[in-house]
Amino acid sequence: MLPYLVVIALILVFFVWPAWRNFRREEAEARQAWENAREAGRHEPTSIRPWVNVERCMGSGACIAACPEKKILQVIDGQARLVNATACVGHGACEAACPVQAIELVFGSERRGVAIPQVSPEFQTNVPGIYIAGELGGMGLIANAVEQGTRALSHLQQGLGPKPEGGVDLVIVGAGPAGIAAGLEAKKRGLSYMLIEQEEFGGAIRHYPRQKMVMSRGFELPGCNPIPPGTLSKEELIEHLSEQVRQQDLKINERERVEAVDPLPGGGFTVRTSKREMKSSSVLLTVGRRGTPRRLNVAGEDSAKVAYRLIDPELYQHAHILVVGGGDSAVEAACALSEQTDNRVALSYRRATINRPKADNQKRLQEAAEAGRVQLLLPSQVKEIGVDRVHIDHDGEELVLPNDYVFVFAGGVLPTKFLQSSGVKMQQHFGKRVEEL
Repeated sequence: MLPYLVVIALILVFFVWPAWRNFRREEAEARQAWENAREAGRHEPTSIRPWVNVERCMGSGACIAACPEKKILQVIDGQARLVNATACVGHGACEAACPVQAIELVFGSERRGVAIPQVSPEFQTNVPGIYIAGELGGMGLIANAVEQGTRALSHLQQGLGPKPEGGVDLVIVGAGPAGIAAGLEAKKRGLSYMLIEQEEFGGAIRHYPRQKMVMSRGFELPGCNPIPPGTLSKEELIEHLSEQVRQQDLKINERERVEAVDPLPGGGFTVRTSKREMKSSSVLLTVGRRGTPRRLNVAGEDSAKVAYRLIDPELYQHAHILVVGGGDSAVEAACALSEQTDNRVALSYRRATINRPKADNQKRLQEAAEAGRVQLLLPSQVKEIGVDRVHIDHDGEELVLPNDYVFVFAGGVLPTKFLQSSGVKMQQHFGKRVEEL
């Protein structure tokens, strides 16, 4: 009997006790991370996020192991909890991995709503024949956008009506990852299509700063070799898309803006663009959520020195620069500009703390501020943009700074008017609760 007790004791001491201690330590760290996120305001999601059914969750940790990101979900008190909501990009791996189906992907939270178009599981809006895939429908991740663009074509073809005389089966609006995937799938299925892009193909990827690293879950465009999971630069991603467009001879009409989509009496649509008018049986919208930058609406904002994106930080040197915004784009721009020769960079944000960016960007900003490369103006608001000065309300006091350039990263305006003019209804999502707009 004694030898058995000794064996049991050894197992407890060398295996069970360390595992239990490690579990308790990880849970304590997760609880602290949750509290820090609440204090910093990072517990409120900005778009899609996992919702955990606490009555069903068994705390297996499968969701945590499946998530490609770090410490988005963690187990606290035996149940999965969303600890770092602002870092969640909607991979959806947690939902698929949960053994008891306790996780569901939703938009927004009870306090912070997210406006998205009304779309069915088949990607069709309330207007028969108008479909939405990708970022506009709430899925901004490249792999998700590609998958949705491909799947939308399958559903769309099943309900495809007669082709209008002189028209096409399908007009695809937007040539980002979702639009390119949809175009390739349409070509594969033998559908006549028109793929329209108001700028250059690539969508929001084109707006990334040069050499920005993009986390890829791995994706496969129709008829193309798969891209494995990993990290790509902006240039590598654009080159991959370019190569597939060339190889498969995908026709993209660039520098053409869609202005209206009007229903035809006998079915189908008239699509008016900046260059033409055409008829189509169906329309697939794969545009971004932020096609129009949100303006500050202050005097001097129309100046040529004001920009709403930064592509090449190296072009700006020996300059006084103001960056406006508190998200990842603003922080990345401020840090990149501060690393160029003899720049003096200030970052203006309307809140007292900057807590929206990813942890790595927050750390980078903190280091830049401590090194004196970036001047943080928190809280502050731009009041006027002059020829060589900017006027800022900094926590109730007027501040006048010398200035050569202003970069505004205040988000974008959802194309609500365009959608509503096409008859598409909008919904405000508060997690599990949905309100019609």
